[in-house]
Amino acid sequence: MRENIIAPIIVSFTISVLLCPIVIPFLHKLKFGQYIRKEGPKNHQKKSGTPTMGGLIILTSIVITALLYVRDFKGILPILFMTLSFGLIGFLDDYIKVVMKRNMGLTALQKFFLETILTAIFIIYMDSIGMDRNIIIPFTNGIMLDLENLYYPFVIIVVLGTVNGANFTDGLDGLATGVTLIIAVFFTVVSLIYNSCISPIAGAVVGALMGFFLFNVYPARVFMGDTGSLALGGFVAAAAIMLKMPLFIMIVALVYFIEVLSVAIQVIYFKITKGKRIFKMAPIHHHFELCGWSETRIVAVFSIITALLCLIAYKAL
Repeated sequence: MRENIIAPIIVSFTISVLLCPIVIPFLHKLKFGQYIRKEGPKNHQKKSGTPTMGGLIILTSIVITALLYVRDFKGILPILFMTLSFGLIGFLDDYIKVVMKRNMGLTALQKFFLETILTAIFIIYMDSIGMDRNIIIPFTNGIMLDLENLYYPFVIIVVLGTVNGANFTDGLDGLATGVTLIIAVFFTVVSLIYNSCISPIAGAVVGALMGFFLFNVYPARVFMGDTGSLALGGFVAAAAIMLKMPLFIMIVALVYFIEVLSVAIQVIYFKITKGKRIFKMAPIHHHFELCGWSETRIVAVFSIITALLCLIAYKAL
């Protein structure tokens, strides 16, 4: 059973490491450089032109590795669908921003519509294979709750929240990669306990992120873009749902939700007070950056917090 995790990690890591030196210059040649918003931290302007859409490397590594195991591990299919399809939404968003030079990419409404449709397809498939609607309640020694008809809107909220949380977290070199790598390790370990049929793709995500992290850590040679962040959000949400652990996302991916919450609080407070701000800048990682924290320190602190949260979540099983 351990081979179902170790081998995919090694295979996916190898593919990711080999692809990065090939794909990064190619993205440079195509001028797929990151556009840096003028409203962002001033020291980020030097990152303008750094190749983005590096999520293609992550996706390729995951897909190739997963396909090697999909015949014997049917649980891979729904997670692969969510990872790849949300990655495609991200790719479309990146393409519009980078290639078509439309800074905002897809509108919020367009993203919401596409993400909801894909989540609905995921739910319909899960129903077709007889997936029940029980979820594990943390800290209850495995007690399950049957959500019945509330399961469908609940899953949609979980998926959209997780995906957009991952997207907001992708704002510093290595931040989304490091945080999600730790979350993926958690689900890989848990998959051995509850649902080994998804362990190969969980291991593939770990390996892909390990390889990508070598090139994405500060100073980043490549950014994952929405192609990567939306794909990773899709993986985290789908893996949690397959393991009947969507409530655990609030623990292991708390950083995601703090990032989203900081933006929501900033926008609401700004409108109510007609121009005042709670944070120096949102998402919250930019607030710490403007407080004088280095990017590497923020990534380290957020990653350590995520690791501790994963240990708490493991205790909560």
